[in-house]
Amino acid sequence: MKKTAIILAMAGAGVALSAQASSPQPFKVQDLVKINKLHSSALSNDGNSIVFGIKKFDYKGKASSDLYIQDLMKSDAKPMQLTFAAGTEHSAVFAADDQSVYFLASRDGSSQVYNLPLTGGEARQVSDLPLDVEGFKLSQDGKQLVLNMRVFPDCQDLKCSKDKFTADAERKSTGREYKQLMVRHWDTWSDHSRSHLFVAQLNGEKITSAVDVTAGLDTETPPKPFSGMEEVTFTPDGKYVVYSAKAPSKDQAWITNYDLWQVPVTGGDAVNLTESNKAWDAHPTYSADGRYLAYLAMKKPGFEADRYRIMLRDIVTGQEKEVAPLWDRSPSSLIFGKDNRTLYVTAQDVGQVTVFEVNTQFGDVKTVFDEGSNSIVGVTADKIIFNHKSLVQPGDLHSINLDDQSLQKLTDVNSEKLAKIKFGEFEQFSFKGWNNEEVHGYWIKPSNFKAGTKYPIAFLVHGGPQGSFGNSFSSRWNAQLWAGAGYGVVMIDFHGSTGYGQAFTDSISKDWGGKPLEDLQKGLAAVTKQQKWLDSSRACALGGSYGGYMMNWIQGNWSDGFNCLVNHAGLFDMRSMYYVTEELWFPEYEFGGTYDENKDLYEKFNPVNYVENWKTPMLVIHGEQDFRVPYGQGLAAFTFMQRKGIPSELLIYPEENHWILNPDNLEQWYDNVLGWMDRWTEK
Repeated sequence: MKKTAIILAMAGAGVALSAQASSPQPFKVQDLVKINKLHSSALSNDGNSIVFGIKKFDYKGKASSDLYIQDLMKSDAKPMQLTFAAGTEHSAVFAADDQSVYFLASRDGSSQVYNLPLTGGEARQVSDLPLDVEGFKLSQDGKQLVLNMRVFPDCQDLKCSKDKFTADAERKSTGREYKQLMVRHWDTWSDHSRSHLFVAQLNGEKITSAVDVTAGLDTETPPKPFSGMEEVTFTPDGKYVVYSAKAPSKDQAWITNYDLWQVPVTGGDAVNLTESNKAWDAHPTYSADGRYLAYLAMKKPGFEADRYRIMLRDIVTGQEKEVAPLWDRSPSSLIFGKDNRTLYVTAQDVGQVTVFEVNTQFGDVKTVFDEGSNSIVGVTADKIIFNHKSLVQPGDLHSINLDDQSLQKLTDVNSEKLAKIKFGEFEQFSFKGWNNEEVHGYWIKPSNFKAGTKYPIAFLVHGGPQGSFGNSFSSRWNAQLWAGAGYGVVMIDFHGSTGYGQAFTDSISKDWGGKPLEDLQKGLAAVTKQQKWLDSSRACALGGSYGGYMMNWIQGNWSDGFNCLVNHAGLFDMRSMYYVTEELWFPEYEFGGTYDENKDLYEKFNPVNYVENWKTPMLVIHGEQDFRVPYGQGLAAFTFMQRKGIPSELLIYPEENHWILNPDNLEQWYDNVLGWMDRWTEK
C-alpha cells in the first residue's frame, strides 16, 4: 500500500512547495515549535461560512491567536480576521441565526463567554461568573448555554466555591488530605473540586448565575483530563442536558463505566440512559429533528481500548440498535448529516484516520476520504468540512463533495513556513509479523536523501500501547524531525496497534513483551531488506510510555538489536508501577487483575527481571509531574545502569507531565535525543 504520491500532492494543493523557496531546509525542532496551529473550527448553521482560530508564532517564537471567518460560497474567498485582542479566543460556535459568534476568552483575568456580531462592532462579554468557564455548548434554538466550571460539590453556589479556592491558595499548611482514590490524575493532585455542568438562559443580559444541573455529584463531567464538551449536549427541544460521566462511587480508579445521563435544564435528578452497559458510553449526539440519539459504546468493562460501537436510539419508540455491527473499526467522533439519518464518523484505519459515511438504517459503511489524519468540523447538504493532517501537513481545513468526492483545500495557514521546509519522502509498507499475520508500518527517507548512500535508523516505537504512529503531524514526536536530522525513520504498528481491527488491538493484552517484540524484530529486518539505504548496523530505538517500556524490554530481550536506546517515561518495574499509577483500570485489564491476583503475568513481562542482559547505551527522560508513569520508573532504570557502568544519561523535567509541552523544553529534548543518537551511530 503506497500513499506517498497522493499525500505529497495534497500537501502542495494550491501551493507548490518546491517552487515557493529556492532552497528549502530540512525540518528542525525550531521550525516545529513555530508552526501555526489551526484550532476551534466551527461551521455555520446554514453551511455558508466557517470560523476558526489560528495560533501564530513569529520567528522569535512569540505567539498570538485570533479568530477568522471564511465564506464557503466563494471559491476564491480568503479568511477575514475577526478578533484582534491580546490573548486567545477559542471554542468558537455560531449563534443559531448565524449573525454572531460565541467564544471563550480571558480578557479580564477570567475565562468567560463572549459574543461577537458579524455585522460589525466589538465583542460583548456574555458571562460574568465568579469562576472560569472551561467549556460551553449552545442549545439548538440558541436560547441557552450549558457551561463547564470546576466547583466543590458540597457548595450551594459559585461564591462558596470561589471562596474555597481562595482559602486553599492562602492557607499556610501544605498537606493534602484524602479518604479514597483517585488522589491524583495525569498531572494534577486532587483539590476535591469537580468539573460540573451549569445551564444559563440567554436573554440579552449578562449571565451572573447559572443552574448546576450536576449539583452535589462527586464525579467529573465532562471526564478529565482529555474529554471536553463533545461529551455534553442539549436535547433538540432544549429541555434536557445529556452528558457522559461515571456514577459517584469509591471505585473511580479501577472502573471505566461511563454512562450517559439526562437531567432537566432546571436541575434535579439525572436519569441513567445506559445503565445496562457496564463499559464506556460516550459522545451523545442527537439528530436535528430530535428523532434519534446516537452515541458510542464499548462492551468490555475495565478496558479503555475496546472497539467503540455506534448505538442508535429511536426517541419515539425507545428501540435501540447497534449500527453496522460487523464493521471492525472504532469511531472517535460522529455527526448527523442533514437528512437526520446518515452519520459521518472518523476512525483509525490502516495508518490513517479516515472519514466514513454510515447508513443508520441498513448499516452500510462507505469510505469518504482515507488519506492522512482527519477530523470532521461540520456537514452541509452536499459537503463535509474537515481538518486534514499528514506526515507533511500540520493541519488545514478542506471540503469534500459527497457526490463526486472532489476535494478543495480551504485554508493554508502555514504556506510561507512550509515553503522553507524540506520534508522527507515517506511510504507505508507491510510485512509478515507474529503468526505470519500482516503488519504495517511507515518509513521516511532523510530530507536530503541521496541515492547510493546508507543512512542510520531512528526506530520509533509508539505508546498506548493501543496506539499508532500513523500518517499524521505531531507537535511532540514528529517523525520528520529525525528525517531532517539525516536519519531514515522506521515506525511499526505492531500487534496491539489501533486501526487494524479489534482482534489485532486486543492481541497485546496479557502479552506486552511477546507479539509486539516479534513484530518489531521482523519489521526492522523486513524494511532494511526492502530499503537498501537503511543501515541496520547504525540504528537507535526510541519510544515513550509503552514505547519506553519497550526500550526497557529490548534492553533485556533484544540486547544486540541497537546501538543506542531512548526511553521516555518508560515502565521499569511492573510491581511498583501498579501501586503508584492513577488509572488502575489500565494495568488491571492489561494484566488480568490486580498485582496480587495475577502476579505471575506482571512478573513475566516485567523489565526489571531481565536487567542482567542490559548493555545498550540508553538515554532516560522523564517529567516529574507524570502521574501516569511516575518518574521513579525512569530514575530506577537510570540508577541501575549507572551502578552497572552501562553508558546512560538522564534528562528530567520538573514541570512536565507524561508529555513535553513547553516549546523551550521540546527544543532541549530534541537536542539531547539527536545528540545521543548521533554519538552512538557515529553520525
